[in-house]
Amino acid sequence: MPQKIKVLIVDDSALVRQTLTEILNSDPGIQVIAMAQDPIVAAQKIAEAVPDVITLDVEMPRMDGLTFLQKLMSQHPIPVVMCSSLTESGSESAMKALEYGAVDIITKPKMGTRQFIEESRIRICDSVKAAAAARLTPLRAMREVAPKYTADVIMERPNSKAMVQTTEKLVIIGASTGGTEALSLFLQMLPEDTPGTVIVQHMPEHFTAAFAKRLDSICRVTVKEAVDNDSVVRGHVLIAPGNKHTLLKRSGARYYVEVKDGPLVSRHRPSVDVLFRSAARYAGKNVVGVILTGMGDDGASGMKEMHDAGAFTIAQDEATCVVFGMPNEAIKRGGVDKIMPLEKIAAEVVKQCRL
Repeated sequence: MPQKIKVLIVDDSALVRQTLTEILNSDPGIQVIAMAQDPIVAAQKIAEAVPDVITLDVEMPRMDGLTFLQKLMSQHPIPVVMCSSLTESGSESAMKALEYGAVDIITKPKMGTRQFIEESRIRICDSVKAAAAARLTPLRAMREVAPKYTADVIMERPNSKAMVQTTEKLVIIGASTGGTEALSLFLQMLPEDTPGTVIVQHMPEHFTAAFAKRLDSICRVTVKEAVDNDSVVRGHVLIAPGNKHTLLKRSGARYYVEVKDGPLVSRHRPSVDVLFRSAARYAGKNVVGVILTGMGDDGASGMKEMHDAGAFTIAQDEATCVVFGMPNEAIKRGGVDKIMPLEKIAAEVVKQCRL
């Protein structure tokens, strides 16, 4: 019988510690071995018994979560899942936590409908399992990018609407655990005229806006959180908002996205499978599809559908994945044309878009 994943919960709220313990212990593969109200106590708990995964609150007394995370990753690396509130400041801190080496983000559990509580349980337990399977990698330095200006700095906007831009090729991407840093590296390598791109990265609601803002500041392409009916145009990247499914649609020559509610698909919302299936249906052979690091099999079926519809499909290789689950499942189902290390995928995407 496999050993249970040992978890240390670090949070200054007794209620959150109790709720997380109940949620995690409800999974037969997980065991909470200790709790701590702040990082000072957490360090003592780690000295007594090293956990497989730590859930870490962002804001705590005596030492904040980000400072503790930096110390932990430099002295005693352990997979960390950040636990944050749904606030703008909390999402910004969570983005920094991912840069500092955290594996994933979860939102603090709270009361709600039975469906809400069950979906929260699935997400939290899946995040801990993914963190336990993660391969911790050295942090990469961000490169500086020249500021991006719009025509607003030269002249006022015209009153009439210009004709909508269109592009023949599209780039469709799915990622999960480890995907925030993988996408950061990938997107920084893309030129300004990259075909319109749509991405599903498994992440809670409100955090995707901060993630998109961070990417926009370091990439040559423009990155934003997708809004329903956004056009998919050259030089722009749309990130599916957390807790909403995002689908590719087409009206004449115009590609756009539909952002909508719906049940969890492949245990996720947004789901990579949902985006990939819509891309197979509405864009087919015009798509270059990419599946990156992540736990589970979300996207594997959808990638096979894109492949069968004529898309060119790429999977990140095992050596550069934090977790090889999603790419491996896509490969096993026969939906992948090429398997590549992360640092070479952007060049291949650009090449395929120009064919």
